[in-house]
Amino acid sequence: MMRKKLYNKYKDYILFNKNIIIAGTAALIVGTFFTQFYAQQNKNNFLNSIVTLFVEYGIYIPLFALFFYLDNKSRYVDPLTGEKNYANIKNDIMKLFAIFSVSEIIYAVSKVSIHFQLMQLSFEPYQASMIGSFTAWFIFLVVINLGAKIVKLFKSSNI
Repeated sequence: MMRKKLYNKYKDYILFNKNIIIAGTAALIVGTFFTQFYAQQNKNNFLNSIVTLFVEYGIYIPLFALFFYLDNKSRYVDPLTGEKNYANIKNDIMKLFAIFSVSEIIYAVSKVSIHFQLMQLSFEPYQASMIGSFTAWFIFLVVINLGAKIVKLFKSSNI
């Protein structure tokens, strides 16, 4: 009973973080293989770090957007008319853009910096990518959840 009450209270944030983690895990897996492959083609560690980041974003952003929409599509339909509520869609897009802009800049800078530095220290590319991603993820998750709270992304939640 207590668990269900707790889940209902934080449901939006739990689903939000689930979407980030699932999309991020897929990006991490692809990025890990890609960085190892790219290191065999090009020995420039900085370029490897940057290109791997772009590959990860190519996986992460569409997956997150899809999962977020699927979990929240009921918020975008007027319950009385059954029609899309474009005001809610626009409002959430603006809030998401605000929190993701700041969070993703922090993620990108920390990921590339850590990835590059570890490769400079002769870590294997896949190790550098994974360590950089996990560390940057931790920072990102703290910042994005604070941002979601600040912009009141989930108004109905009691956080």
